[in-house]
Amino acid sequence: MAGHGGQSPDAAGGPEKRELLLEAARFRVVRRWERCADGALRVRDVIEHPGSVVVVPMVSPGEVCLVEVVRVAVGMTLLELPAGTLDRVESLPTAAARELAEETGYRAGRMSAAGGFWMSPGILRERMHLFIAEDLVAGPQALEPGEQIRTRVVRWEEALTMCREGIIDDAKTVAGLLLVDACRRGAT
Repeated sequence: MAGHGGQSPDAAGGPEKRELLLEAARFRVVRRWERCADGALRVRDVIEHPGSVVVVPMVSPGEVCLVEVVRVAVGMTLLELPAGTLDRVESLPTAAARELAEETGYRAGRMSAAGGFWMSPGILRERMHLFIAEDLVAGPQALEPGEQIRTRVVRWEEALTMCREGIIDDAKTVAGLLLVDACRRGAT
């Protein structure tokens, strides 16, 4: 953990001051002081994240591959779309293809960008980039040490029902599936 003295800005301190509270392998926590329009000073702790990708792997036009992931932070196994942090220098499509292969074993013949969204902008600066993977070819998973991930292929309509019924309650998965579904319905 590294700090920068914990000093708040003075009245002439400019539009924003920052203090590094924590630097972890994949994110930083920064305290930010911002001057509001009314002159008041507002303090916020923000998690700065390099961004991430999430992939909707279409095994067939009517089936999607989800992953069951053990999530220590919530103490549960969640049903999710494959996803990962942008933690190396690579293009977004390359990152999406890498995460797809690592978590599911599938390689995509076609990878299409499908939008993006902020994960939790009140506290977290993480932009998630959504991709659709099609023309999949099966292969072995390449899990990172300690990852506990199992694949689960489900019918598209079943995945949407699981979102509506709260069986799938991971935000990126709900957003990704519903966004892609809206696009698919608009295209027909």
